[in-house]
Amino acid sequence: MQKGLIVAFWAVAATIIVLLVALPISLQAHLIAGLVVVASMIVLKFFRAQGIWRLIALALGTAIVLRYVFWRTTSTLPPITELTNYIPAILLYLAEMYSVIMLFLSLFVVSSPLRSRKPPRIDHSNVPTVDVFVPSYNENASLLASTLAAAKAMSYPAGKMTVWLLDDGGTDQKCEQPDAVLAREARERRVELQALCAALDVNYITRARNEHAKAGNLNNALEHSTGDLIAVFDADHAPARNFLEETVGYFGTEKNLFLVQTPHFFINPDPLERNLGTFQTMPSENEMFYGVIQRGLDKWNAAFFCGSAAVLRREALQETNGFSGVSITEDCETALELHSRGWTSIYVDKPLIAGLQPDSFASFIGQRSRWAQGMIQIMRYRFPLFKRGLKLPQRLCYMSSAMFWLFPFTRFCFLVSPLCYLFFSLEIFTASGGEFLAYTSTYMMVNFMMQNYLYGRYRWPWISDLYEFIQTVYLLPAIMSVIANPSKPTFKVTAKNETMDKNRVSELGAPYFIIFGVLVLGVIATIIRIWAEPYKADVTLVTGAWNLMNLIIAGCALGVVSERATRRQSHRVIAERPCRFIMGDQLVDATIRDVSVGGISIRLSQSALPGLKRGAFGTLEFTPYSDLPTNQLPMEVRKMGMDDKGVLIGCRFLTETPEQHRLIADLVFANAEQWSHFQKRRHQDIGILRGTLWFITVAIYQTGRGLAYISGLQRFGASIPPVPVVTPSVK
Repeated sequence: MQKGLIVAFWAVAATIIVLLVALPISLQAHLIAGLVVVASMIVLKFFRAQGIWRLIALALGTAIVLRYVFWRTTSTLPPITELTNYIPAILLYLAEMYSVIMLFLSLFVVSSPLRSRKPPRIDHSNVPTVDVFVPSYNENASLLASTLAAAKAMSYPAGKMTVWLLDDGGTDQKCEQPDAVLAREARERRVELQALCAALDVNYITRARNEHAKAGNLNNALEHSTGDLIAVFDADHAPARNFLEETVGYFGTEKNLFLVQTPHFFINPDPLERNLGTFQTMPSENEMFYGVIQRGLDKWNAAFFCGSAAVLRREALQETNGFSGVSITEDCETALELHSRGWTSIYVDKPLIAGLQPDSFASFIGQRSRWAQGMIQIMRYRFPLFKRGLKLPQRLCYMSSAMFWLFPFTRFCFLVSPLCYLFFSLEIFTASGGEFLAYTSTYMMVNFMMQNYLYGRYRWPWISDLYEFIQTVYLLPAIMSVIANPSKPTFKVTAKNETMDKNRVSELGAPYFIIFGVLVLGVIATIIRIWAEPYKADVTLVTGAWNLMNLIIAGCALGVVSERATRRQSHRVIAERPCRFIMGDQLVDATIRDVSVGGISIRLSQSALPGLKRGAFGTLEFTPYSDLPTNQLPMEVRKMGMDDKGVLIGCRFLTETPEQHRLIADLVFANAEQWSHFQKRRHQDIGILRGTLWFITVAIYQTGRGLAYISGLQRFGASIPPVPVVTPSVK
């Protein structure tokens, strides 16, 4: 009955939309209709944000978007005979149509995403065997020790789980390379990691040659292992204790299931979050993908493998001879191939691993370039729309995921188009200022409302525009390169846990300052044109406003590429746990405040402790979640302070034994609930108006900070603009 009502609704909605799109009405009538739709969407958002009312709001928005497309197609393109105007005009038009197509694909994918799942219970007397793969290339031993210790601590029946370190940095090829220094380093790495694995009771494996990058490394491990299921964790992705309990049960209920994917949660900010100071308050960039898009893909059996934090069925991988390695994004490519063979996937919307993001802007761009090039390779080699075996919804889902990475072309067109008029008087948009304002303003407002409906608590206004802008400068040539030569890109490991010991402008920052300068010239050109050509003031004002919007985003980008120093070498997570602090023969009850793999902050229950000072040595005692042979960690006091609740001390761990690595992993990674709580605190829908005002404030501040950095005045601003405080509604 409900399904029939939904079908009937969409049939009626489609009929109404078609009538509204081509209905000949005056400019004033269109503006009024657009404002009425926006007002209706706002009212529905406040009072009826879910179910059929949500679909009605999105349908109303779709009508306005299609009216804009109709007007844009039939009334705004210059004559083809005027090539100097027509060529940039058609490029801008295609960029806009790409944005509309991506909006509609998003509506299809995430208009009604699946709710979070409850895991099936595991029959502990009859569980599948699991091989846990941790592929590594150049990560240091201390980072790997945390991940391997956390993997070993996962709750699973004894003898049914085997952890493997897949060392691609210690291959025979690396150890025997012509460069004597690099060869010695590779041999030393192999010996060090073999000793680490022996101490942690983990299997070490390497191979002869570094062929087919990460996919080849995983496939080599498949040949040497026998587990029914394969759990994959990147070297910097440490799993929670209950990871397998939350994922393995699905394989017992779904015979054709090849993948259970979980989200990637990060305990450190990416360069944008760190340099803008938004990590603690604003939803992270990846949360829109893992919090909404993957749930939407899951509805259509199109949730794909993301390279880590996942469990796969060996039987399915054997059908495709292992992980696919044609592209440099082997994860999505593998899922695409298995989906086309009739296998199914499930997405579990709960953070069960904690990982690290790139610290520097250069590493961030390197990571995104690899993702973009890999998805374009998939478009080239395995074009999802015509991939045999996929169902139509799956084709659309994979096309949405792959086509997203074409955004640099669109962003570039949006950036230079207003300058074509302001600098060169090119008429690439044949419309009066009133027409432009009426159609474009209502289209933009409706577009913002639809984005807010789809991603409100997971993405704040203008943040997607900022992320796309900062990536476009370097992703555009990277994508053009892979289009010209699809086989050229090679897999490059993203650097993590980098040292950011001083404030500086990124080595990739120069183009952003140049673009900012050009856009400032565009503002000057706007003023000159209004003065010199007052009869064209309406068009000039609208175009100048467009350029000003680009300038605001570009100014905020200056703050992104102005790198703030990171004083801590490891990243802290909140962990409220009781403990005891031991120093000599003194024992004091305490509470853990936050912890990292390198150190801890605790609050003592009493202020007087003889001998307590910086440089003093003590011991942390606590009850671990896992059954470990010890519960004490040696520490050195590095900081001391007071607050209204007592004495605070910051300590550095003195880690020497494998058992101590296991204790640190238990402190930092065992409890996944702390990550869920942290995310929910950031899931605030601040609204379009408040979000826009906040973004403008941040952009002005970051423009000043960026200009101060480039001029050497790096002490500009000790604090960041406050984020608007709202009460989060967690549903």
